[in-house]
Parts: sequence; C-alpha cells; structure tokens
Amino acid sequence: MTSTTKPNEPRRYTRVLSIAGSDSGGGAGIQADLKTFAALGCYGMTAITALTAQNTLGVRGIHGVPPDMLKAQLSAVFDDIGADAVKIGMLHAPDIVRTVAWALRHYRVQRVVLDPVMVATSGDRLIAPETVQVLVDELFPLATVVTPNLDEAALLVGHPIEDAQALETAARDLLKLGAPAVLLKGGHLPGDEVADLLVSGPGPALRLASPRIESRNTHGTGCTLSSAIAAQLALGEPLPRAVSLARDYILRAIAEGADVHTGAGHGPLNHGFAPQIQCKLPRG
Repeated sequence: MTSTTKPNEPRRYTRVLSIAGSDSGGGAGIQADLKTFAALGCYGMTAITALTAQNTLGVRGIHGVPPDMLKAQLSAVFDDIGADAVKIGMLHAPDIVRTVAWALRHYRVQRVVLDPVMVATSGDRLIAPETVQVLVDELFPLATVVTPNLDEAALLVGHPIEDAQALETAARDLLKLGAPAVLLKGGHLPGDEVADLLVSGPGPALRLASPRIESRNTHGTGCTLSSAIAAQLALGEPLPRAVSLARDYILRAIAEGADVHTGAGHGPLNHGFAPQIQCKLPRG
C-alpha cells in the first residue's frame, strides 16, 4: 500500500486490534497476533480475554478475564486510538462474547475477522460448550469473515466434514448461521495438497490450494492466518485479496520455521521472516 501523505501532514499507523487469549508459550493467541501485525506493517493492540498457561506440548490452565476488565480494555483502545480492523480469537464464556459484541456495535467496527477458536493444536478444548451458540448469535452477523478449521466447523454445523467435497456444503451451512463470508480451512484433511474455501453469498466459492508443507511447527497457524487477514483488510485490501495475501504470508511463515526446534511439541511459525515497514496514513 502506497502512502499519499504530504510533508508535515499529521500521520497515523494502520491499526489492528486483537481480542483474544494470551499464550504463555508465544506461538498462538495474542502473542502470534502481535507478531503478525508487526510483520505486515501494522500497529497492533490487544484486549485480552483469558490467560492461558501453555507451551508447545499443550494447555495447562486457563484463567478468564472478567467481562468488566475486558470492556475496560476495549473502551480504552477504541476511545483513544481506534482500530482499522479487529481480529477476534479465543472467547471462552458467554459474557465475554456479549462484551465483544457490545464493543463492535458501540464503536461501529467495519472490518472484523472472527476466528472461532475452540480447540488448540494440541487437542485441548478452549471454549465452554454453552458459549458456542452465543458466539453464533452475537458475533457471526457482525463479522466480515469467519475462519473456522474443520474441527470447529464440524462443531458449528453439527456433523463431521470428512473430505474435500464436503467443504463447500459445510461453508454454505455456516453462511446460513449468519456469517456474511466464511473461509473454511481444509488443512486437517489428508493429502499432499491443502485447500481452503472462501464463500460469500450465493456466488461461486473461491478455492485456494497449495502443496502441504511438512513441519511439526504448526502451533498458532489459525491465529496467524486470521490476524494476517485482519491486517490486510486494515491496509485496504478487499476480502478475496486479503485472504490470498494472508495465505501467502502464512505459507512462507510455516516454510521458514519448519527446520527450527522450539520446545518438545508443536513449535511456532517464523512470523518475522520478512517484516514490512510500518505503514503511515494521513490522520483522519
């Protein structure tokens, strides 16, 4: 994105807010989001929904942030700094979901990427069962795009998604739940190719496919992809191109981190393989 700022004109950064949980191991959640925003030339901010004790092997504990404290974080950011886009990750309880929905409505947020984080890479469940329906009712209609993986999509639509042919049906079932657009990630399907599907309205689906990259370092891939989409939307890209650019970024991040050993389990990506200069826009 090229800046048209004139000399001495007040400027600001492209701002992206992550509303998500903290990962003490640094590979996913808020930590992955901030690394992604910075790598793509954006100014990152946070509203933390939960603290997790986790590492590359799994989640040891979750401590939820009270809704009033989450609301205070959201108000502090929006009242002073503002946001060009918002990424939403781990929301563990119904009151937390309702607090986020209040903020999106109150501050009239236009670009929202909802990553319905329900299960960690290690298999640990990160959301209370009673939260799922509240998430659908409150946040799906406010999102620009919802980005579930196959396990999360199966939980939302109520049936397993067992092959590539079932991707579009499941994605369109998610649209019926109120999402304006859905990026259904097919990485959990077997095979040498990874295919994701972007659907929006009744038009044809956009299929994005690439060779599978062999790596044990896949912790935080979903968080990173949704954050990269939010960053690209904040930079002014339309949704299909934002998804394509974000996908290119995460594929490189996986490849560049595949030979690195961090911990004994699923290690992180290489978020900083080619950082961009932070984008400055006319202040308005």
